[in-house]
Amino acid sequence: MSLGVRLKELRIKKGKSLQEVADAVGASKAHVWDMETGRSKNPSIELLLKLAKFFGVGIADLVGENPNAEEEGSRALSMYRELKELKDEDLEFIQQMMDRLKDKG
Repeated sequence: MSLGVRLKELRIKKGKSLQEVADAVGASKAHVWDMETGRSKNPSIELLLKLAKFFGVGIADLVGENPNAEEEGSRALSMYRELKELKDEDLEFIQQMMDRLKDKG
C-alpha cells in the first residue's frame, strides 16, 4: 500500500480532516493533500515521524514497508518510540504498571 493510500485510510479512520492533520504535524493542508494523492512522494523523515506519531503507527507501517505490521503490533511500536522521551523515573513507573498488569492476566 502506498504512503498516500495509507495516509488517507488512517485520516478517515481517525475521523480527521486534511486541515486537522496538517495542523497537528505542522504542514500545509495542500502538502497533506499532495501526499495523499501521490503528488508529493518524498516527505522528510521529520514529517513522517510526526505523521506516524499522530496516527499512532510505526513509520514502516505508514509507508507500507512492514509486511508483518499486524503481527508486530504497530501501536506498541509507536508507544515504544514515545517512551524514549520520558525520564528514568517515569520509565520505572511504567515498568511497574506493566508488571502489575501482566500479573493480573
